This record gives sequence, structure tokens and C-alpha cells, in this order.
Amino acid sequence: MNSMKFARRLAVAWIILFLLLPYSPAQAQSEGVSFFPETGHFVKGKFLEFYNSAKQPLLVYGYPITEQMTSKDGKTVQYFQRARFELGRDLFGNPAIHLTPLGEVTYQPDSQLRLENPVGCQVFLSGHRVCYAFLDFFKTNGGVAQFGNPISPFEFHDGVIVQYFERARFEWRADRPEDQRVVVSDLGRVYFDQLGEDTAQLKPVTPQDATINPVLSIKVRAFVQKPVMSATGQQTVYVFVHNQTQQAVSNANGKVVIHWTDGSVEEYFFTTNASGVGTASFSFSEQEKGMLVPIDIVVAYQGLTSVTTTSFRIWY
Repeated sequence: MNSMKFARRLAVAWIILFLLLPYSPAQAQSEGVSFFPETGHFVKGKFLEFYNSAKQPLLVYGYPITEQMTSKDGKTVQYFQRARFELGRDLFGNPAIHLTPLGEVTYQPDSQLRLENPVGCQVFLSGHRVCYAFLDFFKTNGGVAQFGNPISPFEFHDGVIVQYFERARFEWRADRPEDQRVVVSDLGRVYFDQLGEDTAQLKPVTPQDATINPVLSIKVRAFVQKPVMSATGQQTVYVFVHNQTQQAVSNANGKVVIHWTDGSVEEYFFTTNASGVGTASFSFSEQEKGMLVPIDIVVAYQGLTSVTTTSFRIWY
């Protein structure tokens, strides 16, 4: 009996790890939330933490132009004027935000302005030089860690001198004060349009929505359709997912793991509907009478997880 309990606990641990691979673990405390009235959007949780980790976030990222959302490429993201944040994990499975390489995915070579004089430049691993004010700005605001390596030389784009990096584009603006002439391009909106994202995501929200829009935690309840059954039959598990204000959470991903009386394990996946309900139906046969069939459920949603259990008994 002890070995069976240990096996169940081990299975639950693996389920949690599996569901967390594309996400981040649940937060034990409420995540931070900030509203940006300039564009009418919130930034929260790991996205806000990452945003604030930059030396000058407004300079390198700009303001948010969407809420946290599911992109057309299937990733959980948030768009900013000059960046796109992606929710993922690091090499150790810890929660992590990654920057979409906007420079790489939007770069199209144009007529090039090449610098013959290497004075004031630095050559990077990509083989490209970064020079003069661009180099000063690059070094001051995070360098390779922030912007990636340069992927183009100086170029003219629409009459503006620019240089592309893996995760950004610099512009030289002669009409600005001398210490503000290097500007990070608004590639966040460029890529938003390039992917054909839903423009409704750009619509500002109101500050009053702050208490209900951010999902700070999820709560999961589950029960079976038939608490007692015969040795052969069909069962359905119902899973209800709500947030911290008891509102239904749709599009949450879940996994149901059934521990049969013979020691075997069976898994089913579900996604919650608009009412926050997910279901898993299954058939079985020749189960041992009098035995309990434990069921473990793990649900993941935008970096949050919650675990619950239910069961039914083979009675006749």
C-alpha cells in the first residue's frame, strides 16, 4: 500500500513537471500588476518583473500595446511598442520571460551605408560592426544581453540610418537632442501586424478592470459522474477552474491521470471551455471489485498551476 502511495505521488510530480514545461510555476503570492494609462494596458506577474529588470524599460521596451495574450504562433506573449515578451522557461525549468528576436524576424536588407573607417567601432561575433553613438547606446543599455548581436551594417531605411540587432533595431534621429538621437524602433507593433494578430487586442482596457482581468491564482475542483460503478463501464470526470475572484477560467490546459486497480495508469488531456469546465470521458473493463480508483488532476494556465484529486469505487 505504501509503495502505491509513493507511486501516485511520483506520478503527480511528473504530471506537474510535464504541464509546466511551456509555462512557469504557480506563484505562492499575488503577482504585481501595473497599469499604463499612456496606452491603456496592464503588465503583470513575470512580465512586469522582467519589464522592470531593464535599466530603462521605457527606452528599450516602450509601453505595453496589448494585454497578456495567446499569439497566433501559440505562445503566451505580451506586445510592447519595441518588444514582445514570451512566457517560457529557462534551461533548468524555472519560469522565464524571453524576448522575441524582433530584429531577426523583421529584417529585410536595404541599400547599405558602409563605414570604411573602423575608428569608433567594435566588431561582434556576427561579423558586423557597431559604431559611434549606436555603440555608446548599445553598451549603456545592456549590450548583447539586451539587444543580441548586430545582424546588419548601417543601412538607410526610408531615409533613416538604422542598424538591426537580433532583438531590436536602432535609428539615428538627427532631429532630436544630441543625447537622445539613438532610438529603438517600434518593432513590437511591426511584428504584431506581420503575424496578423487580432487588432482587438490593441484596444485599451480601463483601470477598473484591474481587479478582474489579471488571473493571479487558479482554483480547481473535480468530481466524477458516477461515484460507484460496476467492474466494466464508462466514466466522466468534470473539472471546474476559477480564478481568485471565482470567475471561470477558459482555455486552461489540464491532465487527468487515472490509477486503475491493477496498477496501470491512463492519461487524458482537456482544455476548459468558456464556463471554465473541462471534461474527460473514458471506458474501462474488468476492474477489481471493492477497490478505489484514484484520479489526479493538474491544471496549468499562463504560468499558474493547481492540483486536485477525485475518485470512484468499483462496487459490483
